[in-house]
Amino acid sequence: MRLVTAREMREIDRRAMEEYAIPGVVLMENAGRSVADAVERLLGGLGGKRVVVLCGKGNNGGDGFVAARHLLQRGATPKVFLSCAPEEITGDAAVNFTIWQRLGQEYFQLATSGSLQLLKIALLQADAVVDALYGTGFRGKATGQVGRAIEAVNAAGKPVVAVDLPSGLEADTGRVNGPCIRATVTVTFGLPKIGLVLDPGVEYRGKLVVADISLPRVLTDEAAPDRYLLTSELVSSWFAPRPATAHKGDFGHVLVVGGSRGMIGAACLTAQAALRTGAGLVTLAVPRSLQDVAAGKLTEVMTAGLPETPEGALSREALPVVAALLKKKAVLALGPGLGQHPETVALVQELVRAAVCPLVVDADGLNAFAGEGGLPAERAAPLVVTPHPGEMGRLAGKRVAEVETDRVGCAAAAAREWQAVVVLKGARTVVASPDGYLGINTTGNPGMATGGSGDVLTGVVAALIAQGLDPFRAAAAAVHLHGRAGDLAAGETGEMGLTAGDICRFLPAACREIERRREVVNGVSGLG
Repeated sequence: MRLVTAREMREIDRRAMEEYAIPGVVLMENAGRSVADAVERLLGGLGGKRVVVLCGKGNNGGDGFVAARHLLQRGATPKVFLSCAPEEITGDAAVNFTIWQRLGQEYFQLATSGSLQLLKIALLQADAVVDALYGTGFRGKATGQVGRAIEAVNAAGKPVVAVDLPSGLEADTGRVNGPCIRATVTVTFGLPKIGLVLDPGVEYRGKLVVADISLPRVLTDEAAPDRYLLTSELVSSWFAPRPATAHKGDFGHVLVVGGSRGMIGAACLTAQAALRTGAGLVTLAVPRSLQDVAAGKLTEVMTAGLPETPEGALSREALPVVAALLKKKAVLALGPGLGQHPETVALVQELVRAAVCPLVVDADGLNAFAGEGGLPAERAAPLVVTPHPGEMGRLAGKRVAEVETDRVGCAAAAAREWQAVVVLKGARTVVASPDGYLGINTTGNPGMATGGSGDVLTGVVAALIAQGLDPFRAAAAAVHLHGRAGDLAAGETGEMGLTAGDICRFLPAACREIERRREVVNGVSGLG
């Protein structure tokens, strides 16, 4: 599913009206009706129900007036509150406000004396609330009576249907700078706005409904072709069935370079995850003193020993050995459990610059470039990096709070600067490519915030590159599968006790879901 910014959505609306002669009042009618439909579904019927409708002065408020009218016609008792003076309402919103008045219906102004107390009383009596205060143009902080009205709605605890997006939420970033409606359902129009799928927007929107308001499909289909919500439908479309005559060489050979004394487990998780996600062959290269440990843990993985320092970290002398191991390998996964010994840092820096096969770099592989101004853009091969916000901050010279405030912007800028696919991990992981493609993940749960989870993800990305996906699709599909495996694992273990090993164990089940979805789409019955 495509994701749009506020500006892109306004352009779609403009073109629908100017190029296709669809009146704005028709779009508003369809939007308001879809909101009324959502309220009716939420309440299980409207007869005798009381609904508070909060309306602003713009088109969002106009949608609210239409919704109020449809609620009235279906037997509900709407009570409309305005955040502005009536004369401030213009355009199509004014048309629908006039209709509301000519139906003999009253309204209340939030700016008048005692109006907030009146709203609180109405909320006590209400069965539901429609939030049509602010639309996609909102920026900053809801203040004054409107801010207090939002706080009153949240305090009332009644079901809320937000129009297009919750008031107080920024459409492009998901940022909340002050009071913000906590919706039960958000009905957004045409296409979802990017802020609705980012944190903290996800926490405020409730269930997301994308309503068709008769915008020409040619406009919505061509909108934001490089920005995606990573759904199972989209991800499954990137995979082809495995040929009946396939052999292990068809699915690529992954080389994992990682591990150090005390941190061999991270590299083992990466190798195991690569196997569990379908790589044909996996070789794990670790410090020589740890090779037997790795071989004992991983039955199906080949192992290699590399030169090491007295402290049990990889030595710079490992470079020619790794170069030899890279022959006939499809991808190099570099970083899990490496540590930050100066010799290891030097090794990593040389490998990233010189490797001729695609690289997936995580953890200490990224830390090797902290203080270096980021990853080198001049390299011999494609690169995928998978930083968490702390690692991204160190690489980009930003505070973690800055990274979290604009995850999309930070990931996109880093991808352009480093000429790499950037996977900015966290709730709603963001995947950005150097040529402008962007994906936002929909899977995963808080239980996945556990040691080793990122090492598993590195293995999944590497496995998908080995099987032929381009680096962006491999990274995007990997975060979806990784999150889905975590969801399946949490269904068995719960979130509190979830481990990285559990995520790894459920990767085949997550992959099977994708296979089944692809079979359904392609009309495969499964009968031989």
